[in-house]
Formats: sequence, structure tokens, C-alpha cells
Amino acid sequence: MTEILHIHPETPQPRLIRQAVDVIRQGGLIAYPTDTTYALGCGIGEKDALERLIRLRRLDDKHQFTLLCPDLSVLAVFAKVDNPDYRLLKAHTPGPYTFILKATHEVPRRLMHPKKRTIGIRVPDHPICQALLAEQGGPIMTSTAHLPDDEFPLTDPQDVRDFLQGQVDLVIDGGFCGVTETTVISLADGTGPEVVREGAGPLDAIF
Repeated sequence: MTEILHIHPETPQPRLIRQAVDVIRQGGLIAYPTDTTYALGCGIGEKDALERLIRLRRLDDKHQFTLLCPDLSVLAVFAKVDNPDYRLLKAHTPGPYTFILKATHEVPRRLMHPKKRTIGIRVPDHPICQALLAEQGGPIMTSTAHLPDDEFPLTDPQDVRDFLQGQVDLVIDGGFCGVTETTVISLADGTGPEVVREGAGPLDAIF
């Protein structure tokens, strides 16, 4: 049975945020709103939750996973960043961007790209996300709530509840989200930004 929590999108209730993070800490898989679309999340070391997410989205072994981070203070722990790239990240976080970077050994191998050894880093501009991360005290593994047979990711909280009932442990209903996923920029090669996916974040701000 999937638990539903109605959390205010601008002033998240601390008690409900604690309940949601308890689910993550107990190895659960949650669906939650972001500054782009709804997303799926779990603890970064939770193998079973990650495998459930992979089955739910039918992801292949080349999928690039992403860490949802509260800010750039944890960046050096999980990713290798040169100064010019750090300035780019600082200028565009929080916001609707995911940056692909070389991962450090602190990232579980199952979350790294199998060949490139990279990890996505995302700093969201959404009060519920930030409250979850503050309560968690560290990053959360995140993936867009984009079901395999759907053209668009989930953005309507009623759809999130209907389609994910019984497939996730918790749905945070935080109202409607946007329909466009993050813009994904790779900085992994050290040759400047490379567009992997054009999305909600404007490209003219990057180049």
C-alpha cells in the first residue's frame, strides 16, 4: 500500500517531511515534486529501492543516475570538478539543470555510469526538495518519474497517485509540477559543457 502525504509546496510541514525521510531511511522508494517534474527518490546506498526504480522505469544498464543535493557544499565528496566547471555550476544552481561529472569513490558503483564512471548532480529549486534534503542530511538518489510507455513525465499529483499506487512506498502530493525535465549538461570530459538533453534550463545561460 502506498502512503500519500499532502505537503505544502511553499511551506513544507516539518512533521510530514520527517515522515517522508523516515521512509527513505528505511529503504523505501518515494515519488516527490521538484522544480521541473515529479521524481522518484531513494537513499543512495539502498540497493533494493534502486532495483525497484530500475524495474519501474525499465532502465537499461547504461542509464545515468543522479544525486539530488541541497547545494554545492557536498560536491567535492561525490564528484571531481575543475574551477571553471565549478563556477558554471555555482551560477546555475539551484535550478532546472543536471550536471554530469566524474564520480569519486564515495559514489556507490551501481549509481555510476558503468563505462564513463560519471554521476549526475542536481540542486533543485523547490522547497519540498530542499526540506527533504535538509532532513536527510545528505543527497538522495533521484530519477524523473517518467514511466516507460508515457510520452511525458508525471506532473499531475493525481496521476502520480494513480499510476504509482503499489509501486512506491510513498507519494508526496505537492501540487502540480512542470512538464519539462531538466536540461542535462555533461562536464565529464573536461572540454567544456556538452548538451546531453535540452530541457527546462535555458541553454543560452550555459554558453
